Amino acid sequence: MKLWQKDKASLDAVEKFTVGKDREMDAFLAPFDVLGSMAHITMLQSIGLLEAGELTILKQELKKIYQDIQDGNFVLEEGVEDIHSQVELLLTRRLGEVGKKIHSGRSRNDQVLVDLKLFLRHELQTMVSSVKALFDLLQQKSEEYKDHLIPGYTHLQIAMPSSFGLWFGAYAESLVDDLTMLQGAYKVVNKNPLGSAAGYGSSFPLDREMTTRLLGFDALNYNVVYAQMGRGKTEKIVSFALAGIAATIAKMAMDACLFMNQNFGFISFPDELTTGSSIMPHKKNPDVWELIRSHGNKLQALPNEIAMMITNLPSGYHRDLQLLKENLFPAFQTLRDCIDMSRLMLENIRIKENILDDDKYQYLFSVEVVNNLVLQGTPFREAYKQVGMDIEGGTFSPSKEVKHTHAGSIGNLCTAQIAAQMDAVIKGFPFEAVDKTIAELLEN
Repeated sequence: MKLWQKDKASLDAVEKFTVGKDREMDAFLAPFDVLGSMAHITMLQSIGLLEAGELTILKQELKKIYQDIQDGNFVLEEGVEDIHSQVELLLTRRLGEVGKKIHSGRSRNDQVLVDLKLFLRHELQTMVSSVKALFDLLQQKSEEYKDHLIPGYTHLQIAMPSSFGLWFGAYAESLVDDLTMLQGAYKVVNKNPLGSAAGYGSSFPLDREMTTRLLGFDALNYNVVYAQMGRGKTEKIVSFALAGIAATIAKMAMDACLFMNQNFGFISFPDELTTGSSIMPHKKNPDVWELIRSHGNKLQALPNEIAMMITNLPSGYHRDLQLLKENLFPAFQTLRDCIDMSRLMLENIRIKENILDDDKYQYLFSVEVVNNLVLQGTPFREAYKQVGMDIEGGTFSPSKEVKHTHAGSIGNLCTAQIAAQMDAVIKGFPFEAVDKTIAELLEN
């Protein structure tokens, strides 16, 4: 029997089509459905819809279910529609009629909403940890190789001197901006929709502020219609944050593929981190970086996928929203895998020494020569013309000394300042308070 079913069973084909992969996706939501139910029944008891003894035995059983989920012993049974039905079924089997009382004052719509918010909040916290680990490694490498010069390019043409310190550091700072965007998504996620019921509220005197506190949310989604309208919008905002991180690592992966190419030869990796060819014994292919690049680019399409799925939906709930899970939920693990593999590769990167000693890079120093002439009193336009004529005449013979000292340059990477920015962003997340609140919910 379905939560919504009254008398007639759905045609099998209709049921199969409408359920789709939703049962599979519900596995992601299982622990969060239990947490939401624990907060909800605590609130129900406070407004007189549950007896104190009923609350006690319900919470005891919900804690057992939560532990079963954590231990991998929870199963969505055949014939049970979704995670919400499974939890209620288990409570009813074990406790009888009192198990059926947990649904008072809520709809499956706001159950899904609060489960999603709790799930997304947890996943974003985990993502921050993964990104911070990659950030720390990039900063370490930036300092380690700050004196190792490489060519800088514009239009894929040799342009000016750069360094591995700048290269690693650029991607570290990019992750600061990515987490700033993710923090905005977290703030949207960290609002409580529970109590909005089917999107129009309830005639029960629900204490929505109480469930907000119990679940560690920053605030409510106050308007019950907007709480429902926020579904889809929330997922889209989160997907933009994931896409930002994905864009950073995809670009870094492209650089790595390019720099591994024999025509560049700037970096290499141990054989066990590359793959070979079935017919060319000399090949060391950057398959890991290529797949990171492709996954990253695919993840950048996620916001558009979600936007297209929710475009022109009127207010209220629509079954279209169910499919968002299939696009968004696996994206978290995919992105974490890409971050972890990026760390593995960078931990084992090998840097070529003295790259700029090659004569083909001598024109990299043309700007350095122009600037030196300007410092000696030659007007810039005259210095530029003089160096250009030397290059055309084949008489250009530069000093290969680089003297960049301003903030963010080769000689002044500002690693500490970038680290301070990252620390400030991470401190803006209320992870400690949220973790404490959830722990208290499970203990009391």
